[in-house]
Amino acid sequence: MPPKPKGGAKANNPEPKAPEPAAQTVDERTRQRFYQTNPVEKRFEEVGFPGLTPAEKKTYIHSRLLLPVAGHKVPLSSKTEREVWRQVTKEGLPIRRLRKDYSWGKDRIGRDFGSYKLEDFEQRSLKQARLTALDILHRSFIAKRDLARRNAVDVAPEDIEDERKRRKDMAVLKRELYGEITGPLANDPDWDDVIPIPQNEPDDALAKIAYPDDYAEAVSYLRAVMATEECSPRCLRLTELVISLNPAHYTVWLYRFKIVSALRLSIPDEIKWLNEVALNNLKNYQIWHHRQLLMDYYYPMIFADDEDVKKLAKSETDFITTILEEDTKNYHVWSYRQYLVEKLGLWTLSELGATQSMIEVDVRNNSAWSHRFFVVFSDPNMSTAGLPATEHDPKVPDTTINREVAYAKEQILLAPQNQSGWNYLRGVLAKGGRSLTTVGEFAEQFVSGLGQEDEKVQSSHALDLLAEVYQDKGDKDKAKLCLQRLWEKWDPVRKGYWKCRALLMERAA
Repeated sequence: MPPKPKGGAKANNPEPKAPEPAAQTVDERTRQRFYQTNPVEKRFEEVGFPGLTPAEKKTYIHSRLLLPVAGHKVPLSSKTEREVWRQVTKEGLPIRRLRKDYSWGKDRIGRDFGSYKLEDFEQRSLKQARLTALDILHRSFIAKRDLARRNAVDVAPEDIEDERKRRKDMAVLKRELYGEITGPLANDPDWDDVIPIPQNEPDDALAKIAYPDDYAEAVSYLRAVMATEECSPRCLRLTELVISLNPAHYTVWLYRFKIVSALRLSIPDEIKWLNEVALNNLKNYQIWHHRQLLMDYYYPMIFADDEDVKKLAKSETDFITTILEEDTKNYHVWSYRQYLVEKLGLWTLSELGATQSMIEVDVRNNSAWSHRFFVVFSDPNMSTAGLPATEHDPKVPDTTINREVAYAKEQILLAPQNQSGWNYLRGVLAKGGRSLTTVGEFAEQFVSGLGQEDEKVQSSHALDLLAEVYQDKGDKDKAKLCLQRLWEKWDPVRKGYWKCRALLMERAA
């Protein structure tokens, strides 16, 4: 009889399970691969070591010994080690495997890569691969350029342009992948030889300025080239960049003028560029100071040629007119206009007419009134140099004084409460050495019934002037009444000032 088969324990094989659904995220795929590379690990977690079949126990033990044996961390005899490796080969156990707690890290915003959809993670991997490829080409360009410099030859312009585009692409990828912000200068091969000097602020600074990234980079390169006193076309372009980011950066304007003068660049071209900047930054002071430096530098080159001077004067006054049409009371523009009149000798009727036109458009334009006073009473041909604005100048012709008094009266009649006209009238009388009493009758037409029930005052400025007129005439009571009515009714906002005036008048008496 044939021998009976040996009885053995029934295999405790689990029922086959349905295949797991396809992984959707990186964590899900990692978990699946962990179980794929760690045999019977899932069974071990479900039933523990005693619940495994003998075959599963053997596989589990071998999988646990695999890495220590491979790393020579477990001392085995040669025979035993050969047996282990024979079983590993027989069972097809993987040597490389994932850890169960493996972490893929986090992205630039702190999101765990494990939560990424597989397609998103694949796109990120493609971007990393592209960045690596671009970096290889970038390093190749650097080596090629260094070799060219050693051989005293230039790199082909197309290679430089390719590198510039390449760095822009790399900057985009670095920003998307790692949040690294690379500015336009760092991406420009022309600036590779410059080591930027960043803003040095202490860590415990009370209030750190949060500069925009592009501005912080541009200014750091500006510090570097200024430290070496480099004056070159690229530095001129750098100043233009900084000015576009911060037109009020006065240091960069001074540096730009230094470059323009050092390179002997065309002043008309610089002024043309400056005009565009001025139109976009109406209230900027540095623009007009830069313009003044350019005039001081340029005028000596052309002063002997009357035609060139006239051409310059016309172009400058035309542009000033354009600016003042946008902002009629721009202090910086009016200051520059006074400088220009003095610099180019524009003591002309056309300049006087320009102020008159602006006053006619807006009689309250105090800037136009001030410029008119400057043009009339600072003309070296009809005034004494160095005199204060309100001091009598015997050199000014009476015809000029009479003309300006009449003009001021004419404008006051149009707007009696406009202080500009009254101030101008006072200044003209002072220059002519004339007393305020000469216009007392003119001022009285704006005040009637003073101190009475039917009192009518069309101009508080006329009442102010009459207080001085009556004081000069010796009528202290009437002068005090003018001041009293000002603080009581017609100008109570300056009550303290009018009372002080009255007190000083009493003390003088």
